[in-house]
Amino acid sequence: MIKENKLLKDFKLPSTNGKIFHLKKNLKQNLIIYVYPKDNTPGCTTESIEFAKDYKKFKKLNTEIIGVSKDSIESHLKFKSKFKFPFKLLSDENIKLIKELGAWGEKSMYGKKFMGIKRTTVLIGKNQKVIKIWNNVKVKEHVKEVLNFLKNNLV
Repeated sequence: MIKENKLLKDFKLPSTNGKIFHLKKNLKQNLIIYVYPKDNTPGCTTESIEFAKDYKKFKKLNTEIIGVSKDSIESHLKFKSKFKFPFKLLSDENIKLIKELGAWGEKSMYGKKFMGIKRTTVLIGKNQKVIKIWNNVKVKEHVKEVLNFLKNNLV
């Protein structure tokens, strides 16, 4: 599992742009990887829309955004098209990256415990180092929190 100030292992995953996203080839700028449980669900849709609304602000801060879940590329393509997200969504059906990012673990709903995706955001620097990890993210105000961190720490 990753830690701040450590290198994120290189990875390759299918992307909504029809290509394989390769971490090492996408480090020309900082990278926000936000991991979310499922396409087209209320919290995940809200979080993705919030990142999309502020996409230009992230770009001005030399930061790209990608979303990751275990949904299929087909599901991601529909989700991206429906809401016109300006960033790529990656499919991690084997949950390898999701686990590496610390976003897989025990959850509970209505008193039942189960394993699932825990909403997580990770900021990666151009040097492939993990700058900041946000675990167990609450959707409300999260994107503003990430933007403020970038403005206050990387500018």
